[in-house]
Amino acid sequence: MTETGGPSGPEGTETPKPQADAPTPPQGEVRPPSAPEQQWQSPSGATPPPPLPSYQPPPQQQVPDWKVGLGRPGVIPLRPLNLTDILDGAVTAMRKYWRMVFGAAAITAVLTAAINLVGLLLIDTTSDLEQVRDLGPAATDQELLNQMLGLLGGTLATSFIGLIATLLGTTLLTGFLTVLMGKAVLGKPVTFKEALKEATPRLLPLLGLTVLYTLAIMVAAIFCLLPAIIPYTFWALASPAFILERGTVMESFRRSVKLVSGMFWRVFGILLLATVIASFLASIITLPFSFGAFMSIFGNLNEMYVPSTGDLILQSVGTVISQTIVGPFTALVTVILYIDQRMRREGMDIELARAAGITPPPPPQAW
Repeated sequence: MTETGGPSGPEGTETPKPQADAPTPPQGEVRPPSAPEQQWQSPSGATPPPPLPSYQPPPQQQVPDWKVGLGRPGVIPLRPLNLTDILDGAVTAMRKYWRMVFGAAAITAVLTAAINLVGLLLIDTTSDLEQVRDLGPAATDQELLNQMLGLLGGTLATSFIGLIATLLGTTLLTGFLTVLMGKAVLGKPVTFKEALKEATPRLLPLLGLTVLYTLAIMVAAIFCLLPAIIPYTFWALASPAFILERGTVMESFRRSVKLVSGMFWRVFGILLLATVIASFLASIITLPFSFGAFMSIFGNLNEMYVPSTGDLILQSVGTVISQTIVGPFTALVTVILYIDQRMRREGMDIELARAAGITPPPPPQAW
């Protein structure tokens, strides 16, 4: 028998209860706790249960950065592009791969200028100009007509040679830069030899495509300027499609029409703006090289200007420099526009992200 309020025995007697009227301790002393804290003990000796995990708020979902889209492994972000993205992508590619871009542009520009210069020297239009200038007021109408027809024939011949040279240079530069941009979008390294090796087998069919494209625009322009805009825009993406998709010429024309359909004026506006920018910069670059011609014209307003061989060579040098600097811009804009249309219509940004080693996010779940 234990005392009331004493400690309990080992075999389950009553637990001690705190006294109701405990005496007040004297000053300076601390009252002991009325009931000591009891730690949980398992009768079988098992370990105590682990504490409950504290509440953690769910992580906030990361808002996608629409400026980057699926990432930017190369010169453009992998998402539908705006005008600034397209122009910036062309300039970035020219700056990042400047040796290859300007090297290829310089080779094609020198080739084009050389063919033009040879054509001008072989078809001597300067003699026709001198004969027209030397005709006095006593010349008959028939003499004037004969001289003008001769001058017109020579001019058409030199223009035809210049057109052939331009088509050759455009084909070489477009094929090379299209392959380069295909690598630049993914941020993959590429050498001049690799890009040239990949583009070479497609250059001859690409030349035929370029000739058909040019002829369509010229034939449409004979009737009016507005019909020329239709083939110019609808078939503008045929060259990049031909190089990157490796189809036939007719398949590339159909692919271009399919990609442009529904966005005709957007594609036309971007191409026109790129052409205006390139033409403006080219005119600024070539102006100092044509300064002698302008001075001759303004110095002798009453006489017909006849360019000398030195003037022709100087103008050719200015053309080479301007085409080297400005020529790649329009070609790169066209390729980026082709990639943009495919990202908008066919989800090519996901394919490009996978090719660049980027895992695209899963599609949103439908709740």
